[in-house]
Amino acid sequence: MVNESKAPSGRVWPRRHEVGEMLLSAEEIGQRVAELGAAISGDYAGLEPRLIGILKGVAPFMADLMRAITIPVSTDYMAISKYDPTSETTSAVRLLKDLDLSITGKHALLVEDVIDSGRTMEYILENLRGREPASLKVCTLFNKPAQRVVDLPLDYVGFDLPDVFVVGYGLDFEQKYRNLPYLATLRTEVDVQ
Repeated sequence: MVNESKAPSGRVWPRRHEVGEMLLSAEEIGQRVAELGAAISGDYAGLEPRLIGILKGVAPFMADLMRAITIPVSTDYMAISKYDPTSETTSAVRLLKDLDLSITGKHALLVEDVIDSGRTMEYILENLRGREPASLKVCTLFNKPAQRVVDLPLDYVGFDLPDVFVVGYGLDFEQKYRNLPYLATLRTEVDVQ
């Protein structure tokens, strides 16, 4: 889908999306991930938690977080359909990939890259609670409280973000920019070729 803008003459120009202002450097993210890993290591000492990542955006955070945790952990992943970008309020959430391992009786830590409205997270938590884990907590690297419409228990939060569209460190726009080691805004410009 091409984003378009009408020029004064009525001509339609495609929009070009580019990385804008850096909000968090790779060093700032790395430091905060290390702090989260230390907190999780202390809180779960002797419990061997199972980290559950939500694909795809969580991949860089999950990898760095696992390396920052100093106690034994196991990992698993789920994939959830994204909301309909044209209507955040009416779309359904769909499970695309379920866990491979049982969490019944296990200490589960749900790991997410970003939480905004909270609707998808609410669905995932309800799904996982039904599997009767010994405990279930949430860790998100990026939190957008201005967009929250659902009250969620967030046990570990890396950064609270302003209400802007961001890319990098796993977050994408049309599957691009996930590989950036930092977090930045997305800038939209009209292409005047």
